[in-house]
Amino acid sequence: MTTLDLTPDELLTTTRTVRKRLDLERPVPQELIRECIEIALQAPSGSNRQTWHWLVITDQEKRAAIGEYYGRSVAAYLKSSGAAGRLYADDPERAPVQQRVGTSVEYLGERMREVPVLVIPCLQVRSLGAVNQAGTWGSILPSAWSYCLAARARGLGTAWTTLHLTYEQEISELLGLPEDIRQSVLIPTAYYTGDTFKPAARQPVDEVLHLDGW
Repeated sequence: MTTLDLTPDELLTTTRTVRKRLDLERPVPQELIRECIEIALQAPSGSNRQTWHWLVITDQEKRAAIGEYYGRSVAAYLKSSGAAGRLYADDPERAPVQQRVGTSVEYLGERMREVPVLVIPCLQVRSLGAVNQAGTWGSILPSAWSYCLAARARGLGTAWTTLHLTYEQEISELLGLPEDIRQSVLIPTAYYTGDTFKPAARQPVDEVLHLDGW
């Protein structure tokens, strides 16, 4: 196992969603993906149930089909009033950043089918029902993020995407998922080009930190 020379804080603050810089030509070894998933399985889950399953899609036709569904969702998203490029139209400081995000989302939407590895962490769920779902998804999302961190440490780029869920049923049928298996995020995984990853601009902590109450 060879990892980048990153401190824990550097790993946590420079693991970014990679869209335009994913290397669509370079194959990714399955052994590397397995390492990342093995690390991801160390993440916490509710009641330590570990009812997770991981789909790794490398088949060209299946990647193309998932990419087609994802592309449709991206196109609809970018046309909607809540598209990333318009969310902060009244905020001059954030608008340029969000417009760039919208451009990169469109780019990945057109090329998802070309990404060499698509990873979908799933959770076995009897019924979502009407209860608060935080406890349910809290049993898979930490593991999914651990996968992204492990990938970054090994020189792989990932993107945190969920727009494929518009077509969750269709993708479940495509991949032969049982009825009680629900998809969480779709994580395109590939080597990346360049190495200039840095912390992103975020709100000052004092604007979001609340002590002992709101």
